[in-house]
Amino acid sequence: MLKELRIQNLALIESLHIELGDDLTVLTGETGAGKSIILQAIHLLSGGKASASWVRSGTESAEVEALFEISNHRGNLPEMIREMGFATDDGELLLKRSVSIAGKSRFYINGSLATAKVTSDIAENLLSVASQHDHQQLLSPRRHLDVVDTVGNLWPQRQELAELHGQWTSLSREYEELRAQEQDKEQRRDFLTYQCHEINEANLAADEEETLLQDKDRLKAADTLISLGKESHQLLAESISDKMGRVRQNLEKMASHDQSLTELSEAIAGHAYELEDKASDLLRYLDNLDNDPASLDKVAARIDLLQQLKRKYGETVSEVIAYGERARQELAELDNLDDQLSTLADKSRKAGEKLQLIANELSAARHKVAGNLEKAIGNELQSLNFEQANLKIQFNNNEPGDLNNINTTGYDRLEFMFSANPGEPVKPLAKIASGGELSRLMLALKCLLAKKDHVETVIFDEVDAGISGKAAEAVAHKIKELGAHHQVICITHLPPIAASATQHFTVCKSVTDGRTRTSITLLDETQRITELAKMLAGNSITEKTMAFAKEMIDSGTQK
Repeated sequence: MLKELRIQNLALIESLHIELGDDLTVLTGETGAGKSIILQAIHLLSGGKASASWVRSGTESAEVEALFEISNHRGNLPEMIREMGFATDDGELLLKRSVSIAGKSRFYINGSLATAKVTSDIAENLLSVASQHDHQQLLSPRRHLDVVDTVGNLWPQRQELAELHGQWTSLSREYEELRAQEQDKEQRRDFLTYQCHEINEANLAADEEETLLQDKDRLKAADTLISLGKESHQLLAESISDKMGRVRQNLEKMASHDQSLTELSEAIAGHAYELEDKASDLLRYLDNLDNDPASLDKVAARIDLLQQLKRKYGETVSEVIAYGERARQELAELDNLDDQLSTLADKSRKAGEKLQLIANELSAARHKVAGNLEKAIGNELQSLNFEQANLKIQFNNNEPGDLNNINTTGYDRLEFMFSANPGEPVKPLAKIASGGELSRLMLALKCLLAKKDHVETVIFDEVDAGISGKAAEAVAHKIKELGAHHQVICITHLPPIAASATQHFTVCKSVTDGRTRTSITLLDETQRITELAKMLAGNSITEKTMAFAKEMIDSGTQK
């Protein structure tokens, strides 16, 4: 149950804080006064999309907070909230949302940050909103199936069917793709065999291309390398080695006379020996250097082969090797294609049989629910001064034996057929229902759904559009009746509904210091009479109007 609502800097509302009762509360006021902003706030708390334009000009952010009592919730909401990681020890739930002028939003549940999805899931279990927009949805036949499934609690079966349909569709598509492969299997096998043979024959190594390029550069420069190497070896072996030998001998003699030169003598001797070793290494390099033109041709041919394979199978040698692995794997799969086709055909057949069974069971359940719903709506409409109205639910199903006629919702295609007058045949609701008739039909459905829903708060946004006279009194009585077991908040222009409320707020718009502000005021008994008189007679209020307004309130309270 919604106990308190606080709004800060949202559209025309600068600051608003109201406490709500547990039965029927009405909000009245002139058109454009800002009643819709209250619904806008509820929309934000329910995880709906926000806009930076909703933030009151001159402020940085808008905030909406709602405090709910959930200790006596009809469903398992407290347990669900605890499983989400939020505390509910005191039996209360605080939802908060802030929207910045930059368009960024933050959600909070009992003071902790939350996501829009989590907040939306929780809000679905807290309140239900019925608006004039719902009337238009009621005109769409594709929404009628949703109504039947909701009334019959058939959504779990419908979800199961949707999952089965997805599995069957996926298996059928996979089977058809595999069967298409089977038709050109031999051609594909020959092609893959050729590719695998070509890659295998190459005996590739992932890092060989870089080595080959280095070999190619060395072989092309072999003459230069030999010439420079021989010259360098001659210099090391003859000139430098002889001189280094004499330097070493001289330092050894000097060290024998001056021990401080011992370390220097040993270091130079070490370098001399190391230089002799390097001269030997250079000689071995020259002895092993390949200067055969045939070797260069062989390396160039290998590089050309790699380039050809890369043009066919990948940008690098590693990618060519990986392509070969995939080709070998596909060849193995082609060898097992017949077994795979048989296995897939069996899986698809079993999935189709199960899908058909669930679709038949769901369709049968819907027919049963539809029959009960027709009677229940008929009773509700009678209580709404619609004694002669007749609503039928017409099924326009496809042939149930064909799996291709099943979609994610099943076989059933249904539509609400309606007649408001006795003797007139039922016709599609979208073609004949007036605004007032739609309003009452929507109210009847909401009353039926409220009895099944776990939500405790039902909000009506001018669902009384197009209603007057006796019908208005019947609607007021029905909303009052709903308020006996639900918290009902109703935005209305109808005096009979306003007169039936336990709590009456008026919404008005004013200009202060050049700024427009929307405010909301809880009316006492005297103020209620005056407000109701305005709703009845506008500005032409008389004593008789006031007396009639008081009589309506007394009568509505008794009801």
